[in-house]
Amino acid sequence: MNPLERVRLNETRRQFLGRAATGIGTVALASLLNPRLLAETPGDMWRGVTNPPPVIPRAKRVIHLCMAGGPSHLETFDYKPKLAELHGKPMPESFTKGQPIAQLQGAELKCFGPQHAFQRYGKSGQEISEILPNIAKLADDICIIRSMQTEQINHDPAHTFMNTGTSISGRPSMGSWVLYGLGCETQDLPGYVVLTSTGGGQNQPISARQWHSGFLPSRFQGVQFHSKGDPVLYVNNPGGVSREQQHDVVSTVEALNELRQESVDDPEIATRISQYEMAFKMQASVPGLVDLSDEPQHILDLYGTKGADGTFASNCLLARRLAERGVRFIQLYHRGWDHHGGVKEGTATTAKLVDQATAALVLDLKQRGMLEDTLIIWGGEFGRTPMAQGDGRDHHIRGFSIWMCGGGIRPGMTYGATDELGYNAVENPVHVHDFHATMLHCLGIEHKKLTCRYQGRDFRLTDVSGNVVAPILT
Repeated sequence: MNPLERVRLNETRRQFLGRAATGIGTVALASLLNPRLLAETPGDMWRGVTNPPPVIPRAKRVIHLCMAGGPSHLETFDYKPKLAELHGKPMPESFTKGQPIAQLQGAELKCFGPQHAFQRYGKSGQEISEILPNIAKLADDICIIRSMQTEQINHDPAHTFMNTGTSISGRPSMGSWVLYGLGCETQDLPGYVVLTSTGGGQNQPISARQWHSGFLPSRFQGVQFHSKGDPVLYVNNPGGVSREQQHDVVSTVEALNELRQESVDDPEIATRISQYEMAFKMQASVPGLVDLSDEPQHILDLYGTKGADGTFASNCLLARRLAERGVRFIQLYHRGWDHHGGVKEGTATTAKLVDQATAALVLDLKQRGMLEDTLIIWGGEFGRTPMAQGDGRDHHIRGFSIWMCGGGIRPGMTYGATDELGYNAVENPVHVHDFHATMLHCLGIEHKKLTCRYQGRDFRLTDVSGNVVAPILT
């Protein structure tokens, strides 16, 4: 028998697939140097486990404007005249008895009235604080939810709960779930990107596990871009190293990884291979992403930035450019909303840092025809107490405000309500699991069906509860 024929007959299925994968990998790497080589062939992009989506999607992507630190709903979107009347008087015990209180536990509780005036805006007449004049102009575009509730009263676990649907660290973030479910629309940028900025209050640290993939393969975790300077470390080759030489390094590393993959069949090795390829592609795509020379001056003025200056405004402009390039999930953290003291001045200062750019992002997407398929979310991990902490407010989980707009969200409406002092959500409460279920529904995903089996159990973002908030949908 021909020796070649003997090898063919004795080759196992895994060996055959492994050898085939090596050849495919070589072709893929060749296409990095010449993208047109495979212009008609889909790249090695994750297509998602719910593709096509089971529900008609209204949104293709999400931009989450995360106001880290817990913005006070009482100074932004939930005016309480009764609280103003009771300013300085004892907080009625009927509101707080048996309730979790963070740093005010055991202290004398006194009412602390709203520190800023509110007005009604737009045809919808939504009440919004004077410290957010640009967002106020969006009153007829946004849906304000005034009845949010969460379960964690301290920053890090509250961020973890808002991002992952559980306070247990190590679970996939919502961006990772979305990428896992729907796949990626870009070959040369990550499908999930995170940017951070600071200013206006205590800069609470944000752990990288907030955008981690948990038990999902690590290819689905968020990639943090730097807000100032080069957004990605080592995006440029060192002096004396050409793109062709860099390709040789990537090719060699990939070959070694594939040899190991043939032996162990580990999905993390497959991830490593794809991420090396992604990093190589980003060396070509990222410089164009952050080069704002193609942005007209009126757009830069709209956002209030020249770009790459580390501000929330710069990040908002970059978010629009990422969305245009097919990035599925974009998170912008502004770390400056933790106002245990000086809440009047603090909220005004922080609001000024985010107000113009937030409105600019919505208007810019709208005029480009992208708002209708982009879901924008604005809010923090919790709210602030109606009780005073000196001249500030403590953490609060029983009722707070966020807003949403864009793909699939009914514009110009207020949903839910807190009681007359802004303590408890008493009308149409929206739990974090409900928020996640609604977000996934807008993206075309049935939240109960987006699961991953881990340690003998089917896990999902909404855990074992959550309902789509149908009244806020178009």
